[in-house]
Amino acid sequence: MKIIQIVGYANSGKTTFIKKLIPELRKLGSVAVIKHLGEHDYVLEGGRDTTEFFEAGADASIGIDSEKTVVALRKNSLDNSLNLLSQSGMKFVIIEGFKKYSFSKIAIGNIKVEKCILSNPSGEEVIAHLDRFEDFQSVTIEGLIE
Repeated sequence: MKIIQIVGYANSGKTTFIKKLIPELRKLGSVAVIKHLGEHDYVLEGGRDTTEFFEAGADASIGIDSEKTVVALRKNSLDNSLNLLSQSGMKFVIIEGFKKYSFSKIAIGNIKVEKCILSNPSGEEVIAHLDRFEDFQSVTIEGLIE
């Protein structure tokens, strides 16, 4: 699974860039996005069974409708989410934020970061440089056996 980390200051255009990059990557395989929510919490919709299960203490609460699956997990680490996505067979994961992690980065706007591969690129430039981004493989008992 290829990790593409996008960093930049607030309102620098990260989300806009990611929304343009997703269709380009989808031509090559499955795409997931992990967003660092920073100082604001995501609010689960009140009065819904899946929210009530989570609030009752479930470690995971999953809702499935005709178009999507929504998951709320107690384990709120980037590593846990990357392992989950890797095990699900995802080909690309875009990470928005989490500047302190040491993955190779794309800088959006006027930010200076370590391990910056591209600054303010086009989607085509990202595709052309995919080989410069890290491959992530989850560490599981099954993976170690393989």
